[in-house]
Amino acid sequence: MKKKKKRMKVASPMVTVALFAVAVAMLIGSSVGGTKAALTYYSETYTSRIQMYDIGVSLVENEEEVSWRDYNSAGDGTWNEHTGVLLEHMIPEGESLVLGKTYRENLKVRNTGTINQYVRVSIYKYWLDSEGKKLQDLSPALIDLNLVNLGTDWIEDESARTQERTVLYYNKLLCAQGEGQSETPLFADTLTIDGSIAKKVSQETNKTGNYTTIVTTYDYDGISFQIEVEVDAVQEHNAEDAIWSAWGKRVVFHDGVLSLVD
Repeated sequence: MKKKKKRMKVASPMVTVALFAVAVAMLIGSSVGGTKAALTYYSETYTSRIQMYDIGVSLVENEEEVSWRDYNSAGDGTWNEHTGVLLEHMIPEGESLVLGKTYRENLKVRNTGTINQYVRVSIYKYWLDSEGKKLQDLSPALIDLNLVNLGTDWIEDESARTQERTVLYYNKLLCAQGEGQSETPLFADTLTIDGSIAKKVSQETNKTGNYTTIVTTYDYDGISFQIEVEVDAVQEHNAEDAIWSAWGKRVVFHDGVLSLVD
């Protein structure tokens, strides 16, 4: 894929820093606007066994519900839903993204329905070039969304792992509000964008008479990072079969704790 590159003439180290600051501003400007949180639901086989309008779930970012999808309490099959934007308030107003800096990004799930449920979270991370095309040669691992509580509260479906995707299951029942624990522990707590992308540059030296001009090209100038989070929920009733039907994953329960079957 051909990348659009911005050519920068470097006259001194001070100019280099000032010009690079422009590139960083472009990075954060596009990334904040493009990051999204989506919520989906699956309960196809078992719709006859529960009242579907009782199910609902929200994605919570830094103690604020950023996206949600709940069946309408009227029971008419319609949704009350909202798709928000992740990272919208991560950087204080007036500041720009600092590569290598760790930012607070607390993510968890809240049961906003009236029945108990099990939840799954799918996280996608990738890069886009200045034309909005996905970059294949830049690792999603440079987008470090730090996952927490793995193995204790959240378990990863390693069979579903790709460079871009991580799938997590909350291994306990998420109770309806007023009936027990209705919020999961955090599954992520910080976000850091690896500063090594700023070191990927190409330089060209041109000589004209007694003058030497160095042209620096930042290989990833104008790129943006993307994070998407999907939250799925299924009802408690006949959960093993419901999860298999909805997510195609075999699970078992021991003393109420969910485990994945390889």
